[in-house]
Amino acid sequence: MALLLHSLFLPPLHLAPPYRRIRRNSQSSGVFEPNPSLQPFSTKSSPKSSRTTNAPGLQRCSFNLIVSCSKEEADHNEQEGLRSNGKCPIKQAIHSLDSENSQFQPIEEDKSTAPFVSALKARAERNAAGFTFPGHNRGMAAPPLLEQLIGKGPFLHDLAEIDNFISPEGAIVDAQKKAAELLFGATETWFLVGGTTCGVEASIMSTCSPEDTLILPRNSHISAISGMVLSGALPKYMIPEYNTSWGIADGIKLHQVVKAIDELHEEGKEPAAVLITSPTYHGICSDLEKIIELCHKQHIPVIIDEAHGAHFKFDCRLPSTALEQGADLVIQSTHKVLCSLSQSSMLHLSGSIVDRERISRCIQTLQSTSPSYLLLASLDATRAQLSKNPYTILDTSIHLAHQLADEVQTLIPNSSVLESADFEGMPKKDPLRVTISTWKVGVTGYDAYKILREEYDIIPELRSQKSLTFVVSLGTWREHIQRVVNGIKDMTAVHGLDNSAQAMINHYECSPFGEITLKLSPREAFFANKRRINVEESLGEICGELICTFPPGIPVLIPGEVITQNALSYFLNARDGGAVICGATDCHLHSIVVCDI
Repeated sequence: MALLLHSLFLPPLHLAPPYRRIRRNSQSSGVFEPNPSLQPFSTKSSPKSSRTTNAPGLQRCSFNLIVSCSKEEADHNEQEGLRSNGKCPIKQAIHSLDSENSQFQPIEEDKSTAPFVSALKARAERNAAGFTFPGHNRGMAAPPLLEQLIGKGPFLHDLAEIDNFISPEGAIVDAQKKAAELLFGATETWFLVGGTTCGVEASIMSTCSPEDTLILPRNSHISAISGMVLSGALPKYMIPEYNTSWGIADGIKLHQVVKAIDELHEEGKEPAAVLITSPTYHGICSDLEKIIELCHKQHIPVIIDEAHGAHFKFDCRLPSTALEQGADLVIQSTHKVLCSLSQSSMLHLSGSIVDRERISRCIQTLQSTSPSYLLLASLDATRAQLSKNPYTILDTSIHLAHQLADEVQTLIPNSSVLESADFEGMPKKDPLRVTISTWKVGVTGYDAYKILREEYDIIPELRSQKSLTFVVSLGTWREHIQRVVNGIKDMTAVHGLDNSAQAMINHYECSPFGEITLKLSPREAFFANKRRINVEESLGEICGELICTFPPGIPVLIPGEVITQNALSYFLNARDGGAVICGATDCHLHSIVVCDI
């Protein structure tokens, strides 16, 4: 199943050898043993349950997880906020289904092939005379350079005559239904070929009308701003708390949502929806269960941008999913830690608070009428891959992530790894996001990124002034972990700076959202007349463009906001440090576009 999509392509793509399953030593060994009285996906009831879920579909961890390890590892896992039915996952625990107490019955294992992949494969094997799009006609006129790069296989399956993406009735419906009901536990799932960006925009449009108010974190992804431009919604921002030592934002707390709702009530307004990004790019999770409970008591729909948490369903040591915690709309980037092709995502609907027809219309408005069937097939194939081995598929990845974190801290003097304990309340954190300090060894994150990429051929996912973030996924091998450890160790020895340079990094201000004044709504600012001025003259002007550092794509200046010295200093320091500036007409940020009002 894992190679369903790969099997479509002829000739075969070159895949690296599979990674070896890591064997732990006698003091730290892990064995998965089937529960003889309860097989995965069993429809038989279990005598006792330690966890129920409010979402249908795949029930997590219906096996006996028997793991022994050192006390230090146990403390590490508990500190990181990992949980297994309320227990530390490295202690012996029985994960079972409770068909008597759960709202939803356990399901049978999905042993069928991926319906859309099967339909695509069958259609490609027919010797049809095609007079349809695309013009390469199943590779007959494939651009030679691209064919040399990827082979003819993708062209053979780049078709456009299977089902109707806008109003599907066949294989697409079947594939989406399997994802919703048999895997993620949603009422309905839509495949997205415009990424999670498209899903966030559609979710805002489906819950907010012009002049409605959307409560959201100020460090939301740029797609949330685009969604407000499209819908005409007005933002009510929540400012996340920052760990200034790391320069990294915390998740959203319950009290911040309560404050935002109360302030709107004082103005005589009701929020149309609440949007939360959880987990963040660094893997920090918000207190979703309490936030969602609060919002639902007031009939407020909750949208969760879970772009970085599509994998949470598949191991009890990972934080609970947004769907499990009762979210109404959840958007996931299936291509990040999971294995679909880039640009492919899923949007999940749960419950009945959000109008199903409206969200469907919004998705139709934003998606292409000519989708890539390869992207759709990759989503279906990934669903099948996960269904084959849902409870243990991430076991090796989690082990490798802990190994990376432990070896960096053990072998590299003065280094540290971001943990839940670095934030107030110790929020849940994704262990597959390993953020490593660089400032403590006297190297900026931007310099470290450049050094590792150019000199060691190591590519971190995210860099900032003070740290690097590495994502461990299903495709990570033990060799990759060792290369990172050795690379950082060598880099520190060669490029580490003196104490004065280290102090400069330590005092760098990384929180650009301390003061926000909104003069125009995002939509008003988007359509307002503009003019370009020198960046030195922009202080106090109304920003006319959306500007962010990328990654992670979090806007520091948003159209309609007053330009502050704090934001300018952040950008200029980031630019001079080597960050990529996105969204600005002048990517070097010598000038800036402002609203001419």
